[in-house]
Amino acid sequence: MNAIYWLILIIVLVVLEIITLGLTTIWFAGGALAGFILSMLDVSPVIQWAAFCAVSLILLFCTRPWAMRYFNSQKKVKTNVDSLIGKTAVITAAVSNLETQGEAVVNGMTWTARSSDDSVQIPEGTLVEILAVQGVKLIVKEKEKEEG
Repeated sequence: MNAIYWLILIIVLVVLEIITLGLTTIWFAGGALAGFILSMLDVSPVIQWAAFCAVSLILLFCTRPWAMRYFNSQKKVKTNVDSLIGKTAVITAAVSNLETQGEAVVNGMTWTARSSDDSVQIPEGTLVEILAVQGVKLIVKEKEKEEG
C-alpha cells in the first residue's frame, strides 16, 4: 500500500481522537504508523495490514487500560452542590423531620434542612455538618462539640 494512504489514515484517526477524546482511535493511529513505516521499507501490503492490526490491538489492549487509569486518577474538584458535603452550616430555623421544618445557612445561602436521623431535632443556632444534598434539602447532623 502506498505510504500516502497510511499518512491519511494516521491524520484521520488522530483527528477522530481529538474530536471524541475516547482514547480508542489513537491506538489505531499507532498501528497505521507501523503500516506507514513498513510501506516506506517497501514491505508487502499484506504484511503492512497485518502489522497495522497487530500493533493496533496490542496498543489498544495493553496500554489503553493504563492510560485510562492515569487520566481518570487526576483529582476531581467538587463543584456546585457536591462542594457543600462535609461543610458546616448554621441552623436558622429548628430542624424537625416529623414536622417537616428546618432551615440552614451555608455560604450565605438559605437551604431547607433535614436531620439525618428522624428522631433527632436540631435547635436554632446549632452548627451542623452537611452529610448529603437531596434536591433542595440539606441532610445534616449536629456537629460534634470540640473539647478544648
